[in-house]
Amino acid sequence: MLESSAANAAPTLRAHPPLPSRAFGVALPVTRPARVRGGALRPTRMDELNRMATKEERLPFWVRLVKSEADLRKAVHIRHAAYARHVPGLAQQLLQPEATDYEEGVVVLLAESKLDGSPLGTARIQSNRLHALSVEQSVDLPAWMDGLHLAEVTRLGIVGGTMGRLVKTVLIKAAFQYCERQGIEHAIAAGRAPIDRHYEQLLFEDLFPARGFIPLAHAGNLPHRVMAFDIGTGPARWHEAQHPALNFFCHTRHPDIDMGPVPVRSLPATRTAVAVPNPRRMVGGGRGRELPACTSNRMFA
Repeated sequence: MLESSAANAAPTLRAHPPLPSRAFGVALPVTRPARVRGGALRPTRMDELNRMATKEERLPFWVRLVKSEADLRKAVHIRHAAYARHVPGLAQQLLQPEATDYEEGVVVLLAESKLDGSPLGTARIQSNRLHALSVEQSVDLPAWMDGLHLAEVTRLGIVGGTMGRLVKTVLIKAAFQYCERQGIEHAIAAGRAPIDRHYEQLLFEDLFPARGFIPLAHAGNLPHRVMAFDIGTGPARWHEAQHPALNFFCHTRHPDIDMGPVPVRSLPATRTAVAVPNPRRMVGGGRGRELPACTSNRMFA
């Protein structure tokens, strides 16, 4: 959930024209993705594309994982300020860290100014390795997601103005990078109108197109559009769509984003993780395959 603008009423779904490339600050690509037999898009790792990139871009801030209580307090400060601008009622519940911030399998991202260390943005990523996702308090995820390794991005808050738009885009890239390194197959995000447009333009797909906007318990029961992004095919789909965000996400290295070490594929994973099934459906289960060890905020709890 992104807190950068407000809309209170439950709107109807609508078609949107593509955002101009200046919304992402990148140029349109001219290449097309490779395809495998049968015409399917071939998955490409974002990390590999970034490592091969010839372009490097420095940012006026760092984005990293929260590793201490002091870091978390910075994240909570910017989280509360962002929600207070647009959802004051919910913001009152966000003055302090939430229990979810300390759960195993949860990380909090923090964007900090290089100038003075002030917080500029934050997001929380919760995987379903050990606990059901927050969104599952309000809705049963589609049956095809049973057994998949999922992550939900919540509490995405940024400063206002031009800097906030850049921070938002970089936080989303960092979240994609973290999910890929953790073996997450689909990232889930929920947005109120018009915030849902940001996810739609990044090629998130609506999980419940017939239902539209759904009240979410962990978001003050405000109506949100629940959407998902296939991490493995993301770069190929951006290529296919000639997406204006492609260069920024896949072909530009950002050394100021630190989501931890890149897993070495030739080495065995250090931990076997099983995805938690939908708590209300309780069918299916994890695939039981090896995944990278999961970084967690429990290190400072």
